[in-house]
Amino acid sequence: MTTAPSTSTDEAPQPPDPAPAKSVRAGLRPLVLRLHFYAGVLVAPFLLVAALTGLLYAASFQAEKIVYDHELTVPVGDRKLPISEQVAAAREAHPEGTIAAVRPSPGADATTRVMLSGTPGVDPGHTLAVFVDPYTAKVRGELEQYGSSGALPLRTWIDEFHRDLHLGETGRLYSEFAASWLWVIAGGGLVLWFSRRRALRRIRGTSGRRRTLALHGGVGVWAAAGFIFLSATGLTWSTYAGANIGELRTSLGQETPSVSAAAGEHAGHDAAGGTTGDAAHGVGLDKVLAAARAEGLDDPVEIVPPADEKSAYVVQQIQRSWPTKQDSVAVDPASGEVTDVLRFDDHPVLAKLTRWGIDLHTGNLFGLVNQIALMALAFTLILLILWGYRMWWQRGRGSAFGRPIPRGAWQQVPPYVLVPLLAVIAVLGYFVPLLGIPLAAFLAVDIVLGEVAHRRGRRTYGGDPAAR
Repeated sequence: MTTAPSTSTDEAPQPPDPAPAKSVRAGLRPLVLRLHFYAGVLVAPFLLVAALTGLLYAASFQAEKIVYDHELTVPVGDRKLPISEQVAAAREAHPEGTIAAVRPSPGADATTRVMLSGTPGVDPGHTLAVFVDPYTAKVRGELEQYGSSGALPLRTWIDEFHRDLHLGETGRLYSEFAASWLWVIAGGGLVLWFSRRRALRRIRGTSGRRRTLALHGGVGVWAAAGFIFLSATGLTWSTYAGANIGELRTSLGQETPSVSAAAGEHAGHDAAGGTTGDAAHGVGLDKVLAAARAEGLDDPVEIVPPADEKSAYVVQQIQRSWPTKQDSVAVDPASGEVTDVLRFDDHPVLAKLTRWGIDLHTGNLFGLVNQIALMALAFTLILLILWGYRMWWQRGRGSAFGRPIPRGAWQQVPPYVLVPLLAVIAVLGYFVPLLGIPLAAFLAVDIVLGEVAHRRGRRTYGGDPAAR
């Protein structure tokens, strides 16, 4: 008796659909299923690490407020002192290093941050943030700070763990690999779920492996859009794909602009008091801040001193929560006049989308609600991975990697579908190399497994195709 080979790793064979419109689906489905299966087994460990560390990172924002409450908050006073006095107090306590930036107190109960670069004992890529009471100018503490988001030691450690496992540039490959494949796995899961017969999607009344499959698919469908978003935004600052995306944006004229920091013609000549890199340089911080306020830059803002005698102060808004505040101005240190203004509204479309996408990915855009949603997505991904491995365990038959794709599956796909599909895969492989290279390896392995299975079957049946 002849038995047709299975076309699915997860389901019993289904009778072929004679309709021409469905023949494409019948040819593609085994390929999508196999890719989803391979990726699920081999990529899932990396995704599991990314999900666990991402869960911790989303929770770190609120944890940071609790752990560093003394440095971040102060009792509300009657009147805030001039920003220059607050910076002077920070410099008196920490004369070492150079002032990299100043963040005036953004709220009634918030401290002012004075960031110092080149401070002994601080990572070269980080700054030492000195926290000053804006009402009394007393220093409440100092902490190492990383990045434009102002991450303090707890969030910095978790952020680096999520990004590179504290292994540097080499470790970043893990997170790029996970981000490169997450959207493929999610998209493949959607295709498989909606190509199943409606009766096979039900969870109620099922048990064993079929119930696990229904849970895995049903929950995955609801979370797929979130996974695709996390994958796309995560790739924007990855090593290889991120560089390609950056080059593409530049070629399209969509890179993020920056305000011109060139000072006026008298800069460096009439600027009195202080030296380059000192917050007292030229007209001083108070007049610089007043000039920025006059241009509509309300809190929170960051003041960056001139980099040299020919540069201006740069004042930029740093609010990444909604509504986004990212306007910036340049202020001449000699005259205190604004020499350039850049509004966030004038940024190119892709620059805005990148800003919003990154801030949504990192939990900044919508604050606590954003962070809770990210934690829910991370927890869901962890569940899906565990259910996926459970299905693999429950299967309990066949080879360790399941049945190979039936021979000739590619030939079942019409050329008008197969050729554009291969072209899209090639382009994606070029722009996202940690997707393209493993994908080629997966296909090569599966072809080998298919050939091995074919040869074994031919030996088993004595080389007589009719016997099979």
